[in-house]
Amino acid sequence: MKLATNRGQKGSLSPAEQIGFITFLLAALLFFLESSFAALPLFLFLILCLAAPFFPQVGFFLPIISRSITESKGVALTFDDGPSPSSTPILLELLARYQLKATFFVVGEKAARHPDLIADILAQGHSIGNHSWQHDNLLMLRSRKRLQQDIHQTQEVLKQSGIQALVFRPPVGISNSRLKQVLLDENLVTVTFSCRIFDQGNKKIINLAQRVLHKLKAGDIILLHDIAPEKEAMTAYWNNELNALFSSLRKGSYDVQPLERLIGHPVMIFPMTKEL
Repeated sequence: MKLATNRGQKGSLSPAEQIGFITFLLAALLFFLESSFAALPLFLFLILCLAAPFFPQVGFFLPIISRSITESKGVALTFDDGPSPSSTPILLELLARYQLKATFFVVGEKAARHPDLIADILAQGHSIGNHSWQHDNLLMLRSRKRLQQDIHQTQEVLKQSGIQALVFRPPVGISNSRLKQVLLDENLVTVTFSCRIFDQGNKKIINLAQRVLHKLKAGDIILLHDIAPEKEAMTAYWNNELNALFSSLRKGSYDVQPLERLIGHPVMIFPMTKEL
């Protein structure tokens, strides 16, 4: 089954394709008017193509959702890189305590090892997205075939838990020109984030709550991580910071909403039906 939200994208040109077309026309025009400047627009376009993937909010190569695209003034909680026995239960307990819903962008090989944690996430009413198979930071430098295999393999593992993920978050938020067609084939859309504090996978969690709240704006998608701190002694500190953050979000002026409501697009289908 293909969702209506994906229809029509196949034939649409991305900003990269549109700018590239204009760039080549401009270069051709300059070649006849002043040939010494003909390479300049091509060089600038190359720089733009090299830089764009490192801006997770910019849909240069493909449509990217990084914050609310509805009229919602709420915010959404998302957690990357799990599930993990050392961190997922902590998050689930705190989310339940404050009656908050979140989206877990899971790594496929971890989901395969811990189907019980996937079941726990779903049982508490949270949603799940695809975050690649191994969280390869260089995934976007791989071939299209490798990219397709990586994302598809994660989709297949999630299907074993009765889920069809409908959103994908690339590792480190980096995208490329090959990703658009791969996601169309897998019936996925790209969802990144607009509020991150560069915690480096919970390696830098000092004042985590304060840093998030200081940066947070209405409509933001918050990026946090489902990974225990490297030093076991810091786990209690991380727990306290999350407790402070969730308490402030619950009491504050921000309405924490499920991601699907914030972006106006389903995050997953669960339970799957035979038609899928």
